[in-house]
Amino acid sequence: MPDLYFEDFAAGEEFRLGSHTLDRDAIVDFATRYDPQPIHVDEDAAQQSIYGGLIASGWQTCTIYMRLLCDGILLRVHSMGSPGIDELRWLAPVRPGDTLSALLRIDDVRASRSKPELGVLVTSGEIRNQNGDLVLTLKSALMVRRR
Repeated sequence: MPDLYFEDFAAGEEFRLGSHTLDRDAIVDFATRYDPQPIHVDEDAAQQSIYGGLIASGWQTCTIYMRLLCDGILLRVHSMGSPGIDELRWLAPVRPGDTLSALLRIDDVRASRSKPELGVLVTSGEIRNQNGDLVLTLKSALMVRRR
């Protein structure tokens, strides 16, 4: 049950969203269904690529972020959706066996001018692997019900 409203957030807050470990089968299954490029589904072809082995689709990394965001905080928020992602970067490959940890940062909070019942949280998200390497960053807005 949602219990967090717009007024419960402040610029500068950070939320650790948890972690997820990817295995080879999950990478290949996702890519076979949604992004069947050889670097994601064919170990031999991936070995010959600039990555030197199988890597996860960046879109799979995004869906992992979304799941961790939901489980970590979003399902507690009176969320009214998002107008979209302003920036998305895949900074390093995600490989079988990687454990990904996500973080959400609130960069700004502002009342909606056109919908007084809503506020907007301007956010930055990131995922790091088990070595602390940054593998994904994104900037987006979240519309949240006001009290």
